[in-house]
Amino acid sequence: MICFFLFFYPAVFRCEVRPGPEFLTRSYTFHPNRHLQALQHYYTDSTCGDPAYSLLIWGKLRLRQASWITSGGTEAEPHLSKVGIVVHSVAARQRLASGLPPVCVGLTLGRVVPGKLYELYNTRAGRGCLAALGFSMMELGLIRVEMQHHSHGGKILELFLGDIHTDWTQRTHYRPTGYQQPLQNAMHHIHPCPVCALVYRSSEQRPPVLPRRSAASASLAGRWVSQRCETRPTVLFLTRDFSFDPEQQVWEGIYRHYSDPFCSQPMFTLRASGHYAQGNPSSKVLGATEFVFKVTQVRITAMEEPTAKLLNETRPGKCGRAGGWEVGVEQDLTPTHGCTVLGIKLPHKEFELFKFEPDHRKHPLLFIGERPTDGSSPDRPQKRPTSFQAPMVLCSGGERPHHQPPHHSESGFNSKQVQVTGNGTERLTQLVLLLLGSVLCSLSGIH
Repeated sequence: MICFFLFFYPAVFRCEVRPGPEFLTRSYTFHPNRHLQALQHYYTDSTCGDPAYSLLIWGKLRLRQASWITSGGTEAEPHLSKVGIVVHSVAARQRLASGLPPVCVGLTLGRVVPGKLYELYNTRAGRGCLAALGFSMMELGLIRVEMQHHSHGGKILELFLGDIHTDWTQRTHYRPTGYQQPLQNAMHHIHPCPVCALVYRSSEQRPPVLPRRSAASASLAGRWVSQRCETRPTVLFLTRDFSFDPEQQVWEGIYRHYSDPFCSQPMFTLRASGHYAQGNPSSKVLGATEFVFKVTQVRITAMEEPTAKLLNETRPGKCGRAGGWEVGVEQDLTPTHGCTVLGIKLPHKEFELFKFEPDHRKHPLLFIGERPTDGSSPDRPQKRPTSFQAPMVLCSGGERPHHQPPHHSESGFNSKQVQVTGNGTERLTQLVLLLLGSVLCSLSGIH
């Protein structure tokens, strides 16, 4: 079989941070006969420098039909046949054993020798040991393929897989409605790619050890914007545009919501503002910093008639001026203390997690904590995020037209979806992708 190698670097070469937190890198191979092989490396640190264990997954993937929940996505059905585990140290084995049921420890980990492959699951056994690890391949239940055309003439072929639930207890049976950061094809991936060779040479016995990178500028000052049209669970398509003033400790965020995955059909714009305070360095995610944000004002602009009609049908005193919503006219929600139909309450406080990292060209990126999958707000310290949304880039000047998605004007990319519905199995498997990953608002939420 001819296999094209694919690298995943959504914004820069980084360790993937999942809710929990979990730190990992991934590589997925899709064969023309629908067979798949996935390799996931887990680490003890947020830089993916200390490997703990690796999972080798075999199975099949059947593409079904266009998603009726998430526009632009394709529903798929993964079937796992076998999962193997390689533990990379005695300390990692002990940590795993302490969190697994006795039957898993006795059958598998009790005889594990670091560096050797052992079977953790097959079709004859139950999935209890996998669930105890928080392991699931439900991310393969939602797929989207997109081609990015760079302004310099290059192409980047990207595969979006379903999002991971932020609640650990829900992740093994959650059917995704949003996406993780995309995987990139080896023949059409971002350049430069200095750590690609590390991922290329890796295996379940030899996980990639990512080099430490110098920290990016840690100043929030300025205007930060989305790099592309972003997708959130429960079918939200939006772009974000934030401004921060560290001296006054004030912020403003503009959220432009759309009805399509290309952010070309505006629905409404939300403009929020307030104050913030920087806290301590995170004890869970190295290099991240805790913040507390207070939202004191929210203004909404309906950008289409159906949205204006919906807002006009709210009860008096519950969402701006009753019956006063018009397309293109902004309303302040402060007098009504928010908007019940949109789940917005004013004032309110959110406990956040921020992180700065450089991209592949050494430009600063801002990572803001991932919103809870259930649409709630991180309004308590216990709900502070442990993973991140798509990174934002520092905008160096010039106002962008409000209707124009930022990935066209800021990053020099244009995107085109590659259809995988209908005869999607053939279309996807013709790519014969080996996916290497991850080295890298809700309506009620603000960030």
